Amino acid sequence: MLLTQPKIENTGSQYLQPLSEVAGETSPNQILAPLTARVNHRDHLEVGGCDVTELLAQFGSPLYILDEQTLRTSCRQYRDSFLRHYPGESQVIYASKAWSCLAVCAVIASEGIGFDVVSGGELQTTLQAGVSADRIYFHGNNKSQAELQFAYDTGCTVMVDNWLELEMLSAIATPQAPIPIMVRLTPGIECHTHEYIRTGHLDSKFGFDPHQLAQVFAWIRDRPQLKFIGLHAHIGSQIFERQPHQDLGGVMVEWLQSAIASGLQVESLNIGGGLGICYTEADDPPSIDEWVGAACRAVVKACETHNLPLPKLMSEPGRSLIGSACVTAYTVGSRKEIPGLRTYVAVDGGMSDNPRPITYQSLYQPILANRMSAPLSETVTVAGKHCESGDVLIKDTQLPKTQTGDVLVVLGTGAYNYSMASNYNRIPRPAAAIVNEGEANLILERETYADLIRQDRLPDRLRDR
Repeated sequence: MLLTQPKIENTGSQYLQPLSEVAGETSPNQILAPLTARVNHRDHLEVGGCDVTELLAQFGSPLYILDEQTLRTSCRQYRDSFLRHYPGESQVIYASKAWSCLAVCAVIASEGIGFDVVSGGELQTTLQAGVSADRIYFHGNNKSQAELQFAYDTGCTVMVDNWLELEMLSAIATPQAPIPIMVRLTPGIECHTHEYIRTGHLDSKFGFDPHQLAQVFAWIRDRPQLKFIGLHAHIGSQIFERQPHQDLGGVMVEWLQSAIASGLQVESLNIGGGLGICYTEADDPPSIDEWVGAACRAVVKACETHNLPLPKLMSEPGRSLIGSACVTAYTVGSRKEIPGLRTYVAVDGGMSDNPRPITYQSLYQPILANRMSAPLSETVTVAGKHCESGDVLIKDTQLPKTQTGDVLVVLGTGAYNYSMASNYNRIPRPAAAIVNEGEANLILERETYADLIRQDRLPDRLRDR
């Protein structure tokens, strides 16, 4: 990974990982492009052995391109790092809000990873992908009665967020068939990340206040229809620091001790996720193994200090599992040059397929996939096609001189791009393809105009007569 800003004469290939490094223990969250990204003999970008320009010709533009090898590598590094660093039982759980669809769930499940879901829709998707209910954990701060009933009927674990959920679950479950629950608490630990994605500080909509611990534990203890199995906390997202999760381990073990003192049996401790990825060369997150090692050592040390047995340790990565595994390919359209101010290059997508720049001011790195060796010769702003002044994907970035019809690829779009996509301006959502060893398969069909009006209803009184 380059740690300096690129010079103007550099090319798009600088963002690809050398073959010699990929062969080692490259942590996918620390690189900009998927592990399999290459420049082929046509000077085109390849991902998973597939020419990106040919993928657009086959599946259309824009297109999400998911590299299976990078996704599997992330899963294995998380799984193996916990086995290496934690002497007790462990379970890695995918935060599926990052990208939930049947194919993504199937790949991740095949690597032995569990699933965090936050809605009935994500639960349905995960179950239909063949995931066993005992590996599914249902999150959310305002689960409906129907969603809680769905969770109970399927047998997954509910991460209880508030008093209302405790009351509803107590009414749904029976002592003969108790529902497994974990309690989410807000640890009061802040980290350096975007305000909207900090969830661990006390002023948060998520989780019980720690001052309610004794009351919550006593309430659960007196209700045999609730099978308490552990505690959960999550402190934020896109985190580059190790210290917050080290602090979290110590805090959560103290909570664990309080639960045991209240008469509850504790099996599991879930430390959430939040490890960041590289979106630009300026980003420098720790590797998956470094992050896991730091978190595990903190929990082990705290358990030794309090003379407690090691709980089953869980973690819920989302972005750092899938973010670097996907790129989005667009076709360049119009161009607007404002002398002395800015040059806009427009693509055939934008905020409807990637709302993160306008929502979080997120940064991304683009490359021209059809001219990888072309020198970076100008500074442009990549704009979307939506009727919105703020629809800008990347501001003031270096690219070769663009032409209409060029294929522009944005790196690191696996997390929260498709899952947050919309039909703003009634634009159909793009297709997605998974690539592996030269084979490309469609995993999400491109929406059509017919799809856009499928749920519309026109009352008879409004029809032309």
